Amino acid sequence: WDGEPVEPVPPAPRPTGGEGGAPDPAPAPPPESGEPRQKLLVKLADGKERAIRSMAATSYWSADGKPISAAQFIERLFGELPALFQDEDELRALWSRPDTRRTLLDKLAERGFGAEQLRDIGAMIEAEHSDLYDVLAYIRFATAPITREERAGARRDAALAPYDPKLRAFLDFVLAQYVAAGVEELDGDKLPKLLVLKYHSVPDAAAVLGAVPAIRAAFLDFQQHLYR
Repeated sequence: WDGEPVEPVPPAPRPTGGEGGAPDPAPAPPPESGEPRQKLLVKLADGKERAIRSMAATSYWSADGKPISAAQFIERLFGELPALFQDEDELRALWSRPDTRRTLLDKLAERGFGAEQLRDIGAMIEAEHSDLYDVLAYIRFATAPITREERAGARRDAALAPYDPKLRAFLDFVLAQYVAAGVEELDGDKLPKLLVLKYHSVPDAAAVLGAVPAIRAAFLDFQQHLYR
């Protein structure tokens, strides 16, 4: 503030090599598209290996609050599942009905494997677009997962065949919601919301499809064909 302002002195350039200077570190190359993701093989108590994606940036916790690895997290889930279902037929039967599916998910959540944790495991096994059923079947039985779109495409005709054309159109809409958003769209309490989404109101839906109890019966029954 005592006189004319002094012109700022530009900083000297950093040495890039030669005498008296070390070269700047080269920037890391961007990851190549299509680069294979790192995989880990986890051998479980059944003697079979499960391939999981390395999830180094994600932390998991044991029941006593200690950090554990992704592999240990998988091993914990594998150890819990035999108490909930014995074979894949039993898993399929439980999963095919919204009420027993919800009971199974609640029991898993009590053991530390809520829907968010199961989705994490789905990401580990590269089954982000699969049903949580496929996540459980892969961990418990090493059954290769399929996507929800593949399941809907393979089972659509058999699942919709028993119904009249108007009900088929609604159930096909339900399948599209399932493919887009996941198995939560098949919960029993989602039915009114799905009817409103397609027909604007439940009474309007009933005017097209028939009595609500018959709609609900079809909504529940077609799911058994979906997982058969």
